[in-house]
Amino acid sequence: MQRELSQAELASVLGVSRQTVISIESGRYLPSLPLAFRIARFFEMPMEKMFDPEEEGI
Repeated sequence: MQRELSQAELASVLGVSRQTVISIESGRYLPSLPLAFRIARFFEMPMEKMFDPEEEGI
């Protein structure tokens, strides 16, 4: 599910900093398990689809 919101808005919903959201998006930071669950729930996606390394080409 796509949502139209800023990185700052997403960070606020997730309870993290905007910098954390930027780092996750760019692949420089892997979220903790609880944060990964919050992100997947927010976007209404299974966590394995949201964070599948095969999709990233890793």
